[in-house]
Amino acid sequence: MAEVKLTAEAFTSEVLGCDRPVIIDFWATWCGPCKMIAPVIAEIAEEHPEWKVCKVNVDEEGTLAARFGINSIPTVLLIKGGRTVATSVGYLPKADLLKALGLE
Repeated sequence: MAEVKLTAEAFTSEVLGCDRPVIIDFWATWCGPCKMIAPVIAEIAEEHPEWKVCKVNVDEEGTLAARFGINSIPTVLLIKGGRTVATSVGYLPKADLLKALGLE
């Protein structure tokens, strides 16, 4: 399943209205570690259709990044039932990221 480009306007329907766990990757085009984790996030999206995988460009969606208190990127959140249940900051290989999010 493809990654969803998440906006503040679509947050309620895409995340709060979702009955699946939602992984959100907060990133920016100029961020080296974000570029490193991007293929990992894409792999997770393709391999796990049971999860919704979203991406938030912090430069385009500053309000949404502020809502979650994002200070460093990449930051990856796991949201279940509308609540953040796990957070990972910085680059991690796929297995380590899934473990950090409690998904492995």
